[in-house]
Amino acid sequence: MKQLLVTLIVFALTAAAQKFEYWPGAQYDAAIPTVEKTLGYAAGTKHATHLDIVKYFEALAAAAPGRMKVFEYGRTWEGRKLIYAVIASEVNMRRLGEIKAAQVKYADPRRTPAAEAKKAVAGMPAILAMSYGVHGNEISSPDAAMMTAYHLLASKGDAMIEGVLKNVVVLIDPLQNPDGRERFIYNFRVNEGLEPDAHPLAAERAEPWPGGRSNHYLFDMNRDWHVMTQPETVGRVRYLREWLPLVHVDLHEMGSNSTYFFTPGSLPYNPHLTQDQKEQMAWFGQNDAKWFDKFGWPYFTREVFDEFYPGYGASWPWFYGGMGMTYENASVRGLVVRRSDETLYTFEESVKKHFVASVATCETAMKYREKLLDSFYRYQATAIEEGQKEAVKEYILPRRGDTGAVDKLAHILAEHTIEVQQAKAAFKNGGKEYPAGSYTVLLAQPRKRFIRSLLDAQVSMEPDFVKEQERRRKKKLQAEIYDVTGWALPLVFNVECVGAAEASQGSFEAVTGPYVPKGAVSGKAEVAYVVPWGTQAAGRFLTSGLRANLKVLSANKAFTQGGRKYPSGTLILMVKQNPAEVHERVAKAAASSGAEVVAANSSWVEEGINFGSNHVITVKKPGVAMLWDTPASSISAGQTRFVLERQFGYPVTVLRVPSLPTADLSKFQVLIMPDAGAMGGTGYGNAIAAPAVERLRTWVRNGGVLIGIGSAVQFLSSAAVGMLAMQAEGLAREGAKPAEAAKPAAGAAAPAGPAAPAPGKILAKQEDFEKAVQADAELPDAVAGVLVKAKVDPETWVTAGLPETVNVLVDGRNIYSPMKRDRGVNAIVYAGAEELVQSGYLWEENRKQLAFKPFVAVQNEGRGAVVAFTADPNFRAYMDGLNVVFLNAVFRFPGAAVRGGMEE
Repeated sequence: MKQLLVTLIVFALTAAAQKFEYWPGAQYDAAIPTVEKTLGYAAGTKHATHLDIVKYFEALAAAAPGRMKVFEYGRTWEGRKLIYAVIASEVNMRRLGEIKAAQVKYADPRRTPAAEAKKAVAGMPAILAMSYGVHGNEISSPDAAMMTAYHLLASKGDAMIEGVLKNVVVLIDPLQNPDGRERFIYNFRVNEGLEPDAHPLAAERAEPWPGGRSNHYLFDMNRDWHVMTQPETVGRVRYLREWLPLVHVDLHEMGSNSTYFFTPGSLPYNPHLTQDQKEQMAWFGQNDAKWFDKFGWPYFTREVFDEFYPGYGASWPWFYGGMGMTYENASVRGLVVRRSDETLYTFEESVKKHFVASVATCETAMKYREKLLDSFYRYQATAIEEGQKEAVKEYILPRRGDTGAVDKLAHILAEHTIEVQQAKAAFKNGGKEYPAGSYTVLLAQPRKRFIRSLLDAQVSMEPDFVKEQERRRKKKLQAEIYDVTGWALPLVFNVECVGAAEASQGSFEAVTGPYVPKGAVSGKAEVAYVVPWGTQAAGRFLTSGLRANLKVLSANKAFTQGGRKYPSGTLILMVKQNPAEVHERVAKAAASSGAEVVAANSSWVEEGINFGSNHVITVKKPGVAMLWDTPASSISAGQTRFVLERQFGYPVTVLRVPSLPTADLSKFQVLIMPDAGAMGGTGYGNAIAAPAVERLRTWVRNGGVLIGIGSAVQFLSSAAVGMLAMQAEGLAREGAKPAEAAKPAAGAAAPAGPAAPAPGKILAKQEDFEKAVQADAELPDAVAGVLVKAKVDPETWVTAGLPETVNVLVDGRNIYSPMKRDRGVNAIVYAGAEELVQSGYLWEENRKQLAFKPFVAVQNEGRGAVVAFTADPNFRAYMDGLNVVFLNAVFRFPGAAVRGGMEE
C-alpha cells in the first residue's frame, strides 16, 4: 500500500510537470526567458532560492529592457540584496521619473488644485505594487512573482495584458524576506528523501526552531511597517513612498487545509479608513472571484485578516490614500502535501493561485484606473479639510524628558512623509510654553489620518464588533481580534504629545531624513564626566563606554551639582580613574550615542550623595547570555537580542536550551530567559530538568542576575523551581469563595459501582444556567494587546532614572500576585483599575484583576538576583519607553549590598 501511494505521488508530480499550465491557452514570446531556461527547472517544481529569484528578474530585465527595470532597495541583516521590478509599456518606462513626480504632486491638493488634478488623470497610469514572501516559509508567492513578471512581459496577443501595460505601472517585490526563505529551503533540502513526502508531519516541512517565518533577528516583519525597526522594512517604506501606489497587495500563506482568501478584509476596520477605500475592496474581490470561478477554485472573504492595525504591509498603504490588500493561499510547505480530505495539493498548484490572483489584480487596477486616481486625490483633499475643521489642529511633541525618544518619534513620522516641523526657539501655544527643539505636526495635511492613527491615544474598534467579541467571550469562543488594539507611538515611547486647538506660531524648520543621534560634551573635564541617566541616549553611552573599557560609575541616588539635579542612575566617569584617552573616548561615545555629557571640574555637590559615596557603584562590563531555541518564543528571543545588540550595541551570547545542564555559566553575569509564548511556563519546565535548575540557582547565589520575561516568570515562580516568590493567578471572581470538594466520612470506604447522582437543582432563570455551566476554576481571558499604565517605585536599583509612570503592552492572560515585602520588591506595579488602560481594549475582568499587580519584581538570591518582567519590555522592539528599565536589569545590579531593592 505504501509503495502504491509513493507511485501515485510520483505519477501525479510527473504528470503535472509535463502538462502544467499557469494560464491555459497563453501564447508567449520566445525571446523572453522562461524560469526553466534561466534556472534549469520549471516554475513550481522546486523552491527558488533568493539567488535564483534575483538571477531570473535580472534575466527578464536584460531581455526586455524597454519594459522592465530592476532596482535594489536595501540589504538584509545577512547581506542579501532586496530588489523590486518595475514593469510597464515602453512609453511609460521612458517616463518613469515623470510618472513618479506626477504621482507625488497629485497626492498634494495644495500643489495640485482640483481642476488641474481632473485634467491630469487622463495621462496618469495606475501604480500597482505587489509584494511577495514577507514570511520566509510562506513559499508560493515568490515563485508566483516570477511567473507574474514573465506573463506580463512574454504574453502575445493578450488584449488584457496589453491594456495593463498601457494603463498600469506594476511594481513587483518578489521576495521581502530572503533570510527567512533561505532558512526554510535549507531545512527542506536537508530533509528531502527519495521523493517529495506528502505526509503533513514529514520532516521536510516540520521546521526546527526558529522556522523560516521571520527575518534574521526573528521579527515578524508584517507587524513592523509603522515603526520601521528592520532594514528590510525601512527600504520598502522608502521606495514605496517615492511611488505612492494606488494599490498594494501583500501575498501570504495559511494552513494547508484552507482555500484562498482575498479582500474585502474582516472587521474591525481602522476608523481612519474612508468610505471610498472600503468600497474599493469589493472591486478587487469581485474580479479575483471571477477568475477563481473560471478555474473552479474555492475562496473566502471577510472572515479574518482585519484592516485595523497600521503596522501590516496591507494596512500601511491606506494611510497615504492608497489601498492595501492581503491575499492568503493554502500552503504546501514543501512540494506536495496530503490534505485532511486525502487529496494531494502540489506546490505548482499553490504557485498558480497566487499567480492568477496577481494577474487578476493587474486587470482590476487597469479597469478602475480613473476611479482609483479620483479616490486617491479625494482622500488627500478631505484629509486636509478634516484637519482644518476638527478640534485638534496640531499635535506638539515637547522636547523634554527622554529627548532622544522624542527626536526618534519625530523622524519616524517624517519617514512616513508626515510633515513635521521643529522649533528653532521656545514658543507658546494655548497658554503653555514649549522648549526650543520641540516638534509640531499640523493636522491640515494629506497624511492627517495617519497622524491620527499613530498619535491618538485611542483608536477604537466598531462598537458592534466589540459587542460581538464580548458575546463570543461569554460563550468561551475564540475572540476575532487579530492583533494588538493599542499602539499609540507617544505612549510606547513614553513621551508627551499635546493636542492644540490652533497652529503654533514661531520659527520652525522641516524635519527630514532618518533619525541620527546627536550627542555633545559640554567641555573637557578636569574631574569627571557626568551623564544624566534615564534616556535611550544615556543607555547607548553606557554600552559604548563599557565596550571602550572605560570605568563607569553609577549613582544609586539623586544628587545636585552646579544647580542641576541629576536622577538616580546617573553615570559618572572619573578622569583620573580612566585611561589617558578618556576625553577622546567619551567624546566618541557621546557623538555616537546622542547622550548629553556634562564636564565637571569639581566633585562637590550641593545636595545628595557625593561621587565617593557607598551609594555610587561601579558598572561592570557584564557577559550577557540568553536562552535560545525551544521552548523560548523565537519572537521574544529575537526582539530581546535585537534591542541589546542593534539598538544599544551590546553583544549577547545565545545559548541553546539543551546546553544549559553543562554550560559554564561562570563566564556570564547576566542570563535572560525569553518568553516561552504559547508553551507557557510548562515549556521551560519540560525542557529544563531539576539538576539544571539547581545549577541556575547556584549561579544566581554566586552573583548572577537571572532575568525572566513573560511566561518565563511562570517557570521561575513554579513550586518545582521556587526562584520567585510570586504566583500566576487564576480568574478572580468577585464575591466567589474557594470551592470545597465533598469529603467522605472518616473511615468510610470508597463507594462501589456508578457514581452517585449529583444533588438536584432548580434552574429558574438564565442567570442560574450561566452559573451552573461556569467552570469551577479558570484562567483570565487572553488579551490581544493593550497599553496600560504602571507606577514606578523610585527607590530600587532596577528603576533608576525612570519617570513616575511607564506604559506597558500587556497581552496574553498571565497576571501575577504581588511579591511579599520580606521576599523581594514589586518595583513597577500596574495602576489602579480606573486609570489603567491607556490605549486599546481590555476585558473588564482583566482590567479589575490586573490593577496593582507587578510588572517588574526583584528577588535577591544569595549574592545575585532574579528579575521578573511579567510582560515583555522589548515587544516588537518599539516599546522604547521601557528601554531604561530593561537596561537597568541587565547592567545595574549593585550586588549583595542591596536587599529587596533597598540598600542596607
